[in-house]
Amino acid sequence: MTDDPSPDLRPYHHGNLRAGLLAAAEAELVAVGVEAFSLRAVAKRAGVSHAAPAHHFGDARGLLTALCAEGFRRLLACQTAREAQAARAPRAQLIAAGLGYIDFALTNPALFRLMFSSGKPDREASELVGTGRATFAHLVAQVASVGGDIGTMASGTGHLTPDIAVTWAIAHGLADLMGARPMQGVASLPGPERDAFMVQVLDRALPGATHAADA
Repeated sequence: MTDDPSPDLRPYHHGNLRAGLLAAAEAELVAVGVEAFSLRAVAKRAGVSHAAPAHHFGDARGLLTALCAEGFRRLLACQTAREAQAARAPRAQLIAAGLGYIDFALTNPALFRLMFSSGKPDREASELVGTGRATFAHLVAQVASVGGDIGTMASGTGHLTPDIAVTWAIAHGLADLMGARPMQGVASLPGPERDAFMVQVLDRALPGATHAADA
């Protein structure tokens, strides 16, 4: 969205104010960063009254929390989209999920930082807890599917196991590095070449490595 959205983009015209405010909030986050983020600027960007964001989200923290929760939904969607294109073998699915994680981070760098690096969202909010748990449960199930040790995580209790931690850390670390100077050369490769490189890295690093690069 722009600072002066056309009438057909304004949330009030579609009866979906919450979604429109979240879209405006993300645009504002990209434009100014989390420290300068404000409800007033989001309202202006969405073309609504200053009171509208407060009515739906309470304050800036509430809006950032809702945006963070939406980010986890989209992250999971990116992973499942990659998985749908991959072979059905569990390891191919795990590697595809890693590629989806990287896709999301590169496409949504400001949102990715909000989700994992910012202290602004309320990490105890039920919506954010729910979406975060769903994404994490997907990771745990995939680690289990390749024979990795998940301890008691399947029952919703326990602590991170080394296999879960390394799977998450590899995908997250690659996503972080791809958006930074050290690996910008890889990030800028044509899609198929970048994917081939990432598949090799993931295949070597993830639990039960076979070096088959079968994603």
